[in-house]
Amino acid sequence: MAKRKEENFCSPENAKRPRLEEMEDFDRDGDDERTVSFTNGTSTLTAAEVGIIESIQLKNFMCHSMLGPFKFGSNVNFVVGNNGSGKSAVLTALIVGLGGKAIATNRGSSLKGFVKDGQNSADISITLRNRGDDAYRANVYGNSIVVQQHISMDGSRSYKLKSESGTVVSTRKEELIAILDHFNIQVDNPVSVLTQEMSKQFLQSKNEGDKYKFFMKATQLEQMKEDYSYIMETKERTKEQINQGEERLVELKRQCLEKEERFQIIAGLSTMKTNLEYLKHEMAWAVVNEIEKQLNAIRDNIKIGEDRAARLERKMEEQQARLNEAENKYKDIQDKLEKISEETNARAPECMALKADVTAKKRAYNEAEVLYNRSLNEYRALKKDDEQLCKRIEELKKSADQSLEPERLERQRKISWLKDRVKALQDQESSVGQEAEQFQQAVDKDREEHTRVRREELDVKHTLNYNQRQLKELKDSKTDRLKRFGPHVPALLEAIEDAYRRGQFTYKPVGPLGACIHLRDPELALAIESCLKGLLQAYCCHNHSDERVLQALMRKFYLPGTSRPQIIVSEFRNDLYDVRHRAAYHPEFPTVLTALEINNAVVANSLIDMRGIETILLIKNNSVARAVMQSQKPPKNCREAFTADGDQVFAGRYYSSEYTRPKFLSRDVDSEISELENDVENKKAQIVNLQQHLSALEKDIKRNEEFLRRYQLRYKELKMKIRKNISEIQELENIEEHQSVDIATLEDEAQENKIKMKMVEKSMEQQKENMEYLKSVKIEAENKYDAIKLKVNQLSELADPLKDELNLADSEVDNQKRGKRHYEEKQREHLNTLNKKKRELDMKEKELEEKMSQARQICPERIEVKKSASILDKEINRLRQKIQAEHASHGDREEIMRQYQEARETYLDLDTKVKTLKRFIKLLEEIMTYRYKTYQQFRRCLTLRCKLYFDNLLSQRAYCGKMNFDHKNETLTISVQPGEGNRATFNDMRALSGGERSFSTVCFILSLWSIAESPFRCLDEFDVYMDMVNRRIAMDMILKMADSQRFRQFILLTPQSMSSLPSTEMIRILRLSDPERGQMLLPFRPVAQEEEENRT
Repeated sequence: MAKRKEENFCSPENAKRPRLEEMEDFDRDGDDERTVSFTNGTSTLTAAEVGIIESIQLKNFMCHSMLGPFKFGSNVNFVVGNNGSGKSAVLTALIVGLGGKAIATNRGSSLKGFVKDGQNSADISITLRNRGDDAYRANVYGNSIVVQQHISMDGSRSYKLKSESGTVVSTRKEELIAILDHFNIQVDNPVSVLTQEMSKQFLQSKNEGDKYKFFMKATQLEQMKEDYSYIMETKERTKEQINQGEERLVELKRQCLEKEERFQIIAGLSTMKTNLEYLKHEMAWAVVNEIEKQLNAIRDNIKIGEDRAARLERKMEEQQARLNEAENKYKDIQDKLEKISEETNARAPECMALKADVTAKKRAYNEAEVLYNRSLNEYRALKKDDEQLCKRIEELKKSADQSLEPERLERQRKISWLKDRVKALQDQESSVGQEAEQFQQAVDKDREEHTRVRREELDVKHTLNYNQRQLKELKDSKTDRLKRFGPHVPALLEAIEDAYRRGQFTYKPVGPLGACIHLRDPELALAIESCLKGLLQAYCCHNHSDERVLQALMRKFYLPGTSRPQIIVSEFRNDLYDVRHRAAYHPEFPTVLTALEINNAVVANSLIDMRGIETILLIKNNSVARAVMQSQKPPKNCREAFTADGDQVFAGRYYSSEYTRPKFLSRDVDSEISELENDVENKKAQIVNLQQHLSALEKDIKRNEEFLRRYQLRYKELKMKIRKNISEIQELENIEEHQSVDIATLEDEAQENKIKMKMVEKSMEQQKENMEYLKSVKIEAENKYDAIKLKVNQLSELADPLKDELNLADSEVDNQKRGKRHYEEKQREHLNTLNKKKRELDMKEKELEEKMSQARQICPERIEVKKSASILDKEINRLRQKIQAEHASHGDREEIMRQYQEARETYLDLDTKVKTLKRFIKLLEEIMTYRYKTYQQFRRCLTLRCKLYFDNLLSQRAYCGKMNFDHKNETLTISVQPGEGNRATFNDMRALSGGERSFSTVCFILSLWSIAESPFRCLDEFDVYMDMVNRRIAMDMILKMADSQRFRQFILLTPQSMSSLPSTEMIRILRLSDPERGQMLLPFRPVAQEEEENRT
C-alpha cells in the first residue's frame, strides 16, 4: 500500500501553481475569479440530515429474486462483490426507483426489461433520510421517507410514498418529484449516479464534445441551456401570435366603429332632441357668462388701473423726493462755492500782508548780511595791516642805517604803473560784465522758449494720439459702423442676441442709442454729440432683471476699472411720449428731438427722460445763439441751446466745447477719415518742426552757457587782478623811508590796530547774531506766506470741480423736473382712461341684468356652461340638421344593438389578450437577458473551479494537467502528464496507461463533485483499470473528500475486496454474495440492439 504523503486533502502547501497555459485558458473562458478555497483538515460537519439513502431493497428486479435490504451509512459506502453479484442492479434500481427513465440506466429502453424472467412484476423500495430543519413535511413523513415502486410486466409502474411509520402518504409521481427537488436529488445527473456505461460513453470517449456534454450534464448547465432555448422558441411563437392578433385587431376595430356609428345614429335620435333643448338652455346662459366675463375683465382692468394709479402716485412722490434731493444737492454745492469764494476773498488781505512782511524781512536780512560782510572785510584788512606793521617794524630795526632813497623812487614809479594797470583792468571788467549779462539774458530767454515749445509739443502729441485713435475707429467703422461706439460693441451685441434667444431677457436691450438715431442735418452732428455725450453709447433695458443680465455680459468685454456704457432702465413702450405741451419752440431753429430721425420709440422716450431733448434748441451760429438765449428772454420751455461748434449756451452762462469734430454721428466717413489723416500728417509735421526748434534751442542754450561760463571766469580773474594790484599799491604807499620812520610810532600804531581788530570782531559777532535772528524771522514769514498761498491755491482747486458739479446738479434738477412733468402727464392720461373704463362698467352691468332676465325665462335655474355662445350656436344648427336627416331614415334598432355589442366584446377581449402578451414578452425579455448573463457568469465560475480542483487533485501524485473549455464549439480537452509537471509536455489522456487514465478520470469526477451539489454520489467500478498505487492514491483522495464533506453520502461500487481500508465510523462496506451458477450473465441485450428490435 502506498504511503500517504499528505495529512490534509488538497492542502495549499502541496497545491501547485497553475501553469501559464491553464491561466490562458481561464482568461479565454472569461472567469473573473482567480482563487478557489479548498477545505483543509478533517471536516467537523455532522452527518447529512436529508436526502441520503438509508436503505434499498429489490424484489424480482433484473435477475435477482431478492436483494437487500441494504443499510447504507451516512458518509462512505463501498458495495463490493464479484461480477454478477448485483452491484449494478443496486445502482440501476436506485435510478429507476427514484423516477429515472429506463434509458438513463443504459440497461434497457423499457421498464419491463427490469422484471425478472418468469415474474409478473418487480418491486423497489428506497428509504430516504428526512431529518433536521430542512426536512420535507416532517410532520407527515417523519424522519424517513419510503419510496416504493411497483413495475408491471407491461412496463407500467406505480408509486407509494410512505412515512416512517409505514403509512401511505401519496401515490402521485408529482409528490415524488417535489421530494426530489426539495432534496436536490438528480438521478439522471452523472455527478449523482455515474454508471459504467455513462463513464464509457463520456469519460472514456475520444470525442472532446462528449466530455463537454458530460460536464454540462453534470453541472446541470445543459438543462439550463435547454430551458433557455425552449423559452426563446416560446417567445418567438408568442410574438407571431401578437402580430396575428394586431392584424386581427385592426379589422375588428374597423367593424366595431362602423357598428358603433350605426348604433349611435339610431339610438341617439331622442338623445339628440334632448341635447338640442339642453343646448338652447346653455346658449341662454352662455350669453350671460360672456357678459360676466367681459364685466370681470373690465373690473380686473379697473383694479389693475387703480393699482397702477397708486404706483404712479408713489412714483410721483419718489420723483418729488428725487427733485428735492437734486435741488438740495444743487444748493449745497452752490453754498460750498460761495463759502470757498468768501474764504478766498477773506484770505486775500492776509496773503498780501504776509507777502509784504516777507519782502521786509528779506530786505532786513539782506542789509544785516551786507553789514556783516563789511565788518568781515574790515577785520581782514586790519589783520593784514597788523601783519604788515609787524613786518615793517622788523625791517626797520634791521636796516635803520641803510640809505632808502633809490627804493622810495622805485616804489613811486611802481605805484604809478600799478594805478594805470588797475584802471585798464577795471575797464576790461566793465566790458566783460556787460557781455556776461547779455549771455545770461539770452540763456534765460532760450530756456523760457524751450519750456513753452516742450509744452506745445506734448499738447500736439496728445492731440495726435487722440486723432490716431479716432482715425482707427473711423476706419474700422467703414466695415462695421458699430465699432465707432467701442471695439467691443459688435461682440457685445452678438452676446445680447444669443442671450435673448436663450430667453434670458424679457425684452431685448436696445443700444447703443447713437446707432439708433439719424441726423436730418449733418452740420448739427457736433452740436448733438456735445448735447447727448455719453448717452450715445448707452443701452436701454425693460426692467432691473434685464439690467443685471446685461451687466453680467458687459463684465466679459470691459475690464475692471474701465468705464462701461450707461444702462437706462425704463419700461419699454411702443408709443412716443406726447411732449407737445412742454417742448421748446422757435420758428427758425429746431430742437434736438426734431433734428433727429428716431424710428424706435424706446430710444426717443429714453432720450426725452434722460436729457430732455424736446427742450434743447440747436442754433448753428454762436453769436445768434447768444442773442437768442442771453440778449432777450429765451423761447418758451427752452432750457439751453447748442451751437454747430458744440458750445453750450444757457440764459446766463456760456461754455465752449471740448471737441472740434463729431465722433459718432458723422455720415461722411471718408471725408472725416481724409480730414483726420491730414490732421495727423500736419500734427506729425508740427511735432517734427517743434522737435527741430527744441534741438536748435538746446544748442543755443548750450553755446550761450559756454560763453557765459567763460566770461564769468574772465570776470573773476579780472576782479582778482584788480584786488591784487590795489593791495600792492596800498602796501607800497604804506612803506616810509627809513630815515623818517619812528619805530615807536609804528609800534603804537600796531597796538591801536589790534584794539580796532578786537572791536570789529565783537561787532561782527553781534551782527552775525542779528543776521541769524533775521534769517529765522524771514524763514518763518516765508512759511506763513507759503501756507496761506497753498490754502488759497487749494481753495481754487476745490472750486473748479465744484463748478462742474454745479453744472451737473443744475442739469439733474432739470431732468428731475422733466421727469416729474412726465409722470404728471402719465397720471393724467391714466386717470382719464380709468374713468372711461368705469363708465363702460356701468353700461355692461345694465346689459347683464337684461340678459339674465331673458335667460331665466328660457331656463329658470342657472346651469354651468363651459362653451362659448358662438360654438353653441354652431352645435345647435348642426344638431337640428342631423335630427332632420335622421327623421328621413329608418333601421332595425334591436339587430344593430346586438351586432354592436358582439363586435365590441370581441374587440375588447382580443385587445386585452394582445396587451397581456406584449407585457409578458417585455417582462420575459428582461428576465431572460438577466438570466442569460447569470448563466454565463455561472458557467465561467464552474469552469474555473473545475480547472483548479482538477489541477490540484492531479498534484497529489505529482501529475500535471490542463483542461481547456471551448464553449463556442462545445468541446472539452483534457491533457495529463505523469511525472515532473514543469518539465514534461502535456499529452492527451488517450496516451496514458489504463491506471493513469482511470486515476485522471477519478480526479475529473472529484472535480465535478466539488462544484456540483447533491446529497449523495454513486460511482460504479471507479478503480477497475488502476494499478495498486493509483488505486490507493485515488482511494485516499475520495476518502479525504468524503471526510471533508460528511454532510454528503458516497456509494462506491467496486469488485475489489477493500480489505485494506481502515475501520472507521465513516466507512461502511456492503459485501454482496457471489451469483448462483448459471447466473453469471444477465439476461440483457445492448441497448442499441434492443431498440432496433423494438422498431422492427
